[in-house]
Amino acid sequence: MRTLILYPETLLNLPVLGFSNCNGKRKVQYESSEPADFKVDEDGMVYAVRSFPLSSEHAKFLIYAQDKETQEKWQVAVKLSLKPALTEESVKEPPEVEEIVFPRQFSKHSGHLQRQKRDWVIPPINLPENSRGPFPQELVRIRSDRDKNLSLRYSVTGPGADQPPTGIFIINPISGQLSVTKPLDREQIARFHLRAHAVDINGNQVENPIDIVINVIDMNDNRPEFLHQVWNGTVPEGSKPGTYVMTVTAIDADDPNALNGMLRYRILSQAPSTPSPNMFTINNETGDIITVAAGLDREKVQQYTLIIQATDMEGNPTYGLSNTATAIITVTDVNDNPPEFTAMTFYGEVPENRVDVIVANLTVTDKDQPHTPAWNAVYRISGGDPTGRFAIQTDPNSNDGLVTVVKPIDFETNRMFVLTVAAENQVPLAKGIQHPPQSTATVSVTVIDVNENPYFAPNPKIIRQEEGLHAGTMLTTFTAQDPDRYMQQNIRYTKLSDPANWLKIDPVNGQITTIAVLDRESPNVKNNIYNATFLASDNGIPPMSGTGTLQIYLLDINDNAPQVLPQEAETCETPDPNSINITALDYDIDPNAGPFAFDLPLSPVTIKRNWTITRLNGDFAQLNLKIKFLEAGIYEVPIIITDSGNPPKSNISILRVKVCQCDSNGDCTDVDRIVGAGLGTGAIIAILLCIIILLILVLMFVVWMKRRDKERQAKQLLIDPEDDVRDNILKYDEEGGGEEDQDYDLSQLQQPDTVEPDAIKPVGIRRMDERPIHAEPQYPVRSAAPHPGDIGDFINEGLKAADNDPTAPPYDSLLVFDYEGSGSTAGSLSSLNSSSSGGEQDYDYLNDWGPRFKKLADMYGGGDD
Repeated sequence: MRTLILYPETLLNLPVLGFSNCNGKRKVQYESSEPADFKVDEDGMVYAVRSFPLSSEHAKFLIYAQDKETQEKWQVAVKLSLKPALTEESVKEPPEVEEIVFPRQFSKHSGHLQRQKRDWVIPPINLPENSRGPFPQELVRIRSDRDKNLSLRYSVTGPGADQPPTGIFIINPISGQLSVTKPLDREQIARFHLRAHAVDINGNQVENPIDIVINVIDMNDNRPEFLHQVWNGTVPEGSKPGTYVMTVTAIDADDPNALNGMLRYRILSQAPSTPSPNMFTINNETGDIITVAAGLDREKVQQYTLIIQATDMEGNPTYGLSNTATAIITVTDVNDNPPEFTAMTFYGEVPENRVDVIVANLTVTDKDQPHTPAWNAVYRISGGDPTGRFAIQTDPNSNDGLVTVVKPIDFETNRMFVLTVAAENQVPLAKGIQHPPQSTATVSVTVIDVNENPYFAPNPKIIRQEEGLHAGTMLTTFTAQDPDRYMQQNIRYTKLSDPANWLKIDPVNGQITTIAVLDRESPNVKNNIYNATFLASDNGIPPMSGTGTLQIYLLDINDNAPQVLPQEAETCETPDPNSINITALDYDIDPNAGPFAFDLPLSPVTIKRNWTITRLNGDFAQLNLKIKFLEAGIYEVPIIITDSGNPPKSNISILRVKVCQCDSNGDCTDVDRIVGAGLGTGAIIAILLCIIILLILVLMFVVWMKRRDKERQAKQLLIDPEDDVRDNILKYDEEGGGEEDQDYDLSQLQQPDTVEPDAIKPVGIRRMDERPIHAEPQYPVRSAAPHPGDIGDFINEGLKAADNDPTAPPYDSLLVFDYEGSGSTAGSLSSLNSSSSGGEQDYDYLNDWGPRFKKLADMYGGGDD
């Protein structure tokens, strides 16, 4: 029997009793006889599950222990009693602290180790978290039985003492009192493992270290926390009770193996509460939400909001801590509503012969979720359209059915259609739905009569006729039909295409008559067929028209005589080799063509004397030189060719034969071979004309260039005097005559009056390019008046005079231009009468210089103006 004394201040879930297993290797399972009030942890700690008052009478319960391996069982009775309240005297007395004594070491006796005392197993120290103190709080006293003989010092090591987190546990080195310095938090560290040491004053170890385990006892100091504050789940509408929806999960930082961390779930509220306030339930341990009632209908309630509560202490509403979260359950759609037509009959109309036209718009309603397979409608025609002239397409946005025409409809055949249509969803209805899977309606379509095109039948129309038919002959009647039987309309005919202009058509009755002779050999006839196109137009509103083709298959008659082919050939002067192969060209066809007969005429007599013709087969013949030698030249040989027509047609064709000198291979070697056989007179004339035209173009270009040069020279006379560079000194940096250029006579740049006369200069220093000493010829003095003629001629005359001057220095010598000084032939500028002199000048001669100087004549010859 173990007695447990409870103080009045004892709180719920505090350890009230502890059991220990002497052999730590054995696994023992504990149970309480009063599990509703007390429970035993795996480490043997007894906890009070709830708070309850204890009377003065003794309360008893049993603790059972069972070895899991050997199944050995033990039991112990626990007696609870109340201890009186603490008095001042009792408070003053220090509470008794458990004392831990180091186990004695082994000693030697008679040469053998002998254990003098049994080792103690130190049970774990259980310390509640979040203790209020006071601190430091004494836990246990460590003592060695050798402290009677020695002065010992005690210490503890390990996490929480001298290792991080340091300073939580301290020990009095003299008394060995182990204390805790602050409240503990199990959620941070649930267990501390310390080692106690005992040493003498010299630091020598006197006892083996002992292990001290301190378990932090969990307190319910943490609320449950949901992993998400808002949970989203889905459930199909119409689900049966027991259908899984979703799972909500909460966690508690407290010990999950104790009541503090054992959570229970429950639903606090449901919104909306229709059709039942308890549509869902939750597994209080796992958090699984399932349906418990039928009647989930998305068309009525699309979403439910549940408030979920999680409570620890196994859901104890009094002592457990709680937290809440929101679960949003969306009711997903299933196909439980078929599409329904908004009307029993729909109406539409369509013009005849029109396709891809929307005839009617079918509207349906569906209560399922829009734009889902359970809402999308599929339409089909179940009756009234045996030929498949209509089709129904679904508008993806509005879900309407669009009835369209896919094949042309003839008003004269069908004036109205009554269609039976059905609508159903893309997916079948859900099981158990009592509604019909589809909805039906009728569509009445009226066909509108329109003016249609007249048409020729047959088209094309083929007739056979011999060629050579005279003009004015009626060939056939080509008429069109009007499909509009219920409209009174007239048709008129016109000609659209007649390449050879052989035919005409009566605008009223469609009779076709020839206006020219039909010729099978015409280039407009292809493969013996001549095509003509005609137009038929009615007088409807709007007027319509149709075209038809008349094909005339022309039968051949023998109206073309055969001709020789080729028309030109060449042969040698001697008989061997001299064969010429010819055939006949006949525009007619069999039997009016070959086989042909070839012959030579009797006149002139030279033909048969010089030539002979041999028929090789029905289409080919061979022309040969009959005499031993024929002088080179061009000969025209007439050949009579007769076809096989009935009656036959004959023709004399001329074959131009060039007789030439040949080499050993039989090839012509004459120079004029090209002229005789290749180039004709027309080609030579054409070449000459081209040469003449080219010469004319060259001549015109030369004349145009001369005129352009004259105009450019005339324009240069009007250059600005400031821009005129004819009297400027131009430096070209040209190198002169070598070493002679190094000695310049700069006196030539001075005035002639100051220059030393040439007669007194020493001869040895005269340059070779200076003006000679001999007397200069007297040239006529140029007139001071402007030259009345062309300025270009004036410059050319001056150039010619300079070229004929024998005294002109070389081009690289110092040239002396007309010096306007004493003795200058140019005269003095003072001889010109300027406006400052007060004299009047006669500028009328400027009028004779042409229109370019008219402005100058007006400025200076205008008198006082």
